[in-house]
Amino acid sequence: MKNFDRDGGLDGCLSVLDLDRLRAASLSRDPFDFIVVEEFVRREALPSLLADFPEIRRHGSFPVDSLAGGPGFAGLVAELTGAELRGAIEDKFGIDLAGLPTMVTVRGWSDAKDGRIHTDSATKIITLLLYMNPVWDRAEGRLRLLRGPQDLENYAAEIAPLAGTMVAFRRSERSFHGHHLHKGERRSLQLNWVNDGAVVRRELARHRWSARVKALNPFRLSA
Repeated sequence: MKNFDRDGGLDGCLSVLDLDRLRAASLSRDPFDFIVVEEFVRREALPSLLADFPEIRRHGSFPVDSLAGGPGFAGLVAELTGAELRGAIEDKFGIDLAGLPTMVTVRGWSDAKDGRIHTDSATKIITLLLYMNPVWDRAEGRLRLLRGPQDLENYAAEIAPLAGTMVAFRRSERSFHGHHLHKGERRSLQLNWVNDGAVVRRELARHRWSARVKALNPFRLSA
């Protein structure tokens, strides 16, 4: 068996993502462009990545650089923001992302406000979600890619947020998605390629401000 070190790499190299699975995945175009890749994180790497996931004790979306994860988690983020993954995404979606800024945020918990139907902001070009939950046996909290803005039951695909599962889609006016209400732990990373560096600065500032406000609210979910 291949050995993964505590840096999350394969025999000392960064290779926790299985890009061959991404390249082999079919691009769906109904109702918008998306791919789903199960076991996108190699099985051998998952135990250390799950152990190194940052401890998040409240609801919200947090800039990755504001969190203290372990070395395996840092290696995962390095791969997500690296040129090899970007090239595979470019090939799959037929898009040029070279030179575009990226933004990585992390979630650990969801509450009653999460899962509402939306398309993502127009400043985002590609959204990539990577889930990090060891098990998921609930009906709620499963991402649904929707055919319209009104009905969670009118979906083209439903994805359980299991550790290692990746979803990526091209943001458009039709990229509606959401999930049924889940209150509790729901761990994920979100990577976005955006159209302007100012967007990253503004969004990260907004996330940081939101996180501070939530930290001051004693009625927010905690663990």
